Amino acid sequence: MDLNEKVEIFKSECQDLLKKGQDWFQQLSVEITKQEWAQKLPPFVNKNQWMVQNVPPLQLYVALLVLVLTMFIFFIVRLFNRKTSNTIVLTGLSGSGKTVLFYQLRDGSAHQGTVTSMEPNEGSFALHSETTKKGKTKPVHLVDVPGHSRLQTKLDDFLPQAAGVVFVVDAVEFLPKSRAVSEYLYDILTKASVVKKNIPVLILCNKVDKVTAHTKEFIRKQLEKEIDKLRASRNVVSEADVSNEFTLGIPGETFAFAHCRNKVTVAEASGGTGEITQLELFIRERVKP
Repeated sequence: MDLNEKVEIFKSECQDLLKKGQDWFQQLSVEITKQEWAQKLPPFVNKNQWMVQNVPPLQLYVALLVLVLTMFIFFIVRLFNRKTSNTIVLTGLSGSGKTVLFYQLRDGSAHQGTVTSMEPNEGSFALHSETTKKGKTKPVHLVDVPGHSRLQTKLDDFLPQAAGVVFVVDAVEFLPKSRAVSEYLYDILTKASVVKKNIPVLILCNKVDKVTAHTKEFIRKQLEKEIDKLRASRNVVSEADVSNEFTLGIPGETFAFAHCRNKVTVAEASGGTGEITQLELFIRERVKP
């Protein structure tokens, strides 16, 4: 969780506290009139009221300032002591190479012969490229979510605690699957669990070592075009969908990933050859060593 995210959370908590205080005073003013105060308050309060009226204003201001500072420090300590997540979610369509990337990160090997996953593949470990480094490194909790359309709902089990999402795209077979890829990515980018927590998303173009692979710029532009079409076709949604879906982009403008509320970046990798440097950099930006 970076500093901007912590500041936003702090502002939200302060607003909630202020709102609760306003609601309490409004309710109190309705239930108890000025004439009833003297009868309802216990005797010792009247003595305290006399003390307040006779205490110099400067001392009252100092006491109020101390109270405000105490509350401020309490929220700051609470905010910065929040436990940061070390979970990175790998997802994407079936056949995009997620499981190979998982094994490359964990073992430094492609584990040739892997089959399509039917259950989430997860584990907590130090990145293989860091095993020879001196000093301690924070383990990463990596989750490989199955890409089959019937199993994509399992993604919702892991998104709430995710520090980042890696959306894997097959750079070789991208064009025939571009519509399905865009729909799945659209669903992720509009999920409340992703938007509210500003979870960063890395679109990872895999298998770029192949001669027929498309470049990341080509894939990015095509995805933006497809998602722009999806925005237009999904303008009318049911009330049930509204509670779980956020609108993408800026109304009236052509969609671009730069318009997303959370950070969306595009990178390249080759799970087969082990070239996963950009993937590892993204992970370590979200899960500090």
